[in-house]
Amino acid sequence: MDNINSFLWCIATFLLLASGIYFAFKLKFLHFNIKEMISSLRTKNSKKDGISSFESLSVTLGSCIGVGSLAGVALAIYKGGVGTIFWMWLSCLLIAPNSLVENTLAIVYQQKRGKNLIGGPSYYIKNGLGYQKLALLYAVVIIFAYLFGFLTIQSNTIIKSVTNFYQISPVFIGILVAFLSFLIVRKGIKGIAKFSSFFVPLMGLVYLIISLFIIFKNINLLPNIFLSIIKGAFTFESIIYGFVGTMLIGIQRGIFSSEAGVGTSAIASGSSNMDNPIKQGFIGTIGVYFTTFIICTATAFIILTSNYNSLNYNIVNGIEITQDALNYHLGSLGNIILYFCTIAFAFSTIISGYYYIEANFKFVFKNIKEKGILILKIITCLLLVFGGILSPTFIWNIVDILVAILAIINIISIFKLRQVVLTEYFRYKGKCKDDRK
Repeated sequence: MDNINSFLWCIATFLLLASGIYFAFKLKFLHFNIKEMISSLRTKNSKKDGISSFESLSVTLGSCIGVGSLAGVALAIYKGGVGTIFWMWLSCLLIAPNSLVENTLAIVYQQKRGKNLIGGPSYYIKNGLGYQKLALLYAVVIIFAYLFGFLTIQSNTIIKSVTNFYQISPVFIGILVAFLSFLIVRKGIKGIAKFSSFFVPLMGLVYLIISLFIIFKNINLLPNIFLSIIKGAFTFESIIYGFVGTMLIGIQRGIFSSEAGVGTSAIASGSSNMDNPIKQGFIGTIGVYFTTFIICTATAFIILTSNYNSLNYNIVNGIEITQDALNYHLGSLGNIILYFCTIAFAFSTIISGYYYIEANFKFVFKNIKEKGILILKIITCLLLVFGGILSPTFIWNIVDILVAILAIINIISIFKLRQVVLTEYFRYKGKCKDDRK
């Protein structure tokens, strides 16, 4: 299984990088236009259905700001040294155009279903390319990857975090997580979007305030840290672990911190009432930048301003390094903050991830009634309970393979739809007549 996993991720990583570089040049580095990104968030749309662009961004951020933002960065530093942060930043810039493209296509090929809008890779693969079987495969893989993988692992993380801190039954915590999740997801995308637009910014703000406090407290260390990041990036060890390892850890194991090119953010964008496809592409790109350059970078600086170099670890998964760094800066309060952030990040991933499941479930079963969706919600919540009991190791191995498959399918698809994206780009620049109905 490890060999299959490594092989698929070598292919996926190459495609993600190649596609990102291709679209960066073709779209004249549009993904660097920060002014237009911010302007897109303020755009007022004529569509009455769907969710707002800010809500779609919140749903996306809710799914990608996960435990990987705490553990993945720490693991990269531990394996490849401080220079891996440079490669993390660079890899983000290289794959960000994929997010702009897939979120653009989500609007071009979105459909109306009842009072809601729906879209994503399954829809543009089928309606844009005419590949119905491939679209169905993508939808099924998303459902399995999130229903039996990502969501149960997040539940497992919450349960382990709480039971390590308090002597409470794992089953009780699992039931509580499932119950709270059901209260939110039972209202569908409207309820999920409303929750995410409140909880995700609050969650990010709290973590950012804590990070800024630590950074400003150690501001005298920053010049040397930046210098060591640049110097460390060009040592043999950091190039091997940073450019390859950070890609494989940051895109594979820490997939929460990007999603660019996998297509999941396009599912949230498919429900947006944004009129202009390129502007929705900008919003998707904001999610990539915010997660990497704000949340992940904040974690990096928390670690790099601590005494992490003087500590020894036998078996490392990353989270203990972040925990020790927070303890170094904040004492026993660091443990409480870590548990809060871990639980908050994991719970937001559960809520957003559920919508990805539902959107693709509706694609697979086009005539499904509300009772069928209710059953899906109940099954999802039951799996959240069992997620705290099962060992996540085997689940992660399966999920890694499934996400690699998603990335490969999506990147090939958006490349085949490149002319559609270029047409939207020319319309956006006023070089092509807007003849859409």
